[in-house]
Amino acid sequence: MTLVRAIVVLVLAAASAIAFAPPAGAAANKARGEFFAREHCSTCHAIGRNGTSPYPRAPAFRTLPAKYDVEGLAEALAEGIIVGNTGERQMPEFVLAPDEIDDLIAYLKSLGPSKDAPREPPPRPIHGH
Repeated sequence: MTLVRAIVVLVLAAASAIAFAPPAGAAANKARGEFFAREHCSTCHAIGRNGTSPYPRAPAFRTLPAKYDVEGLAEALAEGIIVGNTGERQMPEFVLAPDEIDDLIAYLKSLGPSKDAPREPPPRPIHGH
């Protein structure tokens, strides 16, 4: 193979790899999702694989994937979640950016059972915001 032909092959291979690669930051990052949960949710929810929630009415995050299709939480996280809790603490309204939603969902999915387990529909979003 001549030097020119080898260079052309390398350039085409590099261009092909760039063209088909996902954009930087496009992949959900469960470590960032865990960080978000620790910073914003852990005062009420148990966010890890074990432990009890500091606020007893707040479900442990590890139970959410068994109960809900966590992918279905994306809309509610984007618009705000309605929680029917009438206890002393109310869940604050969080409106997350798309990458934060992807990260948090990736983290929640990492805590849960197989995707074949039966689940309830996710909480409904707040409309009108």
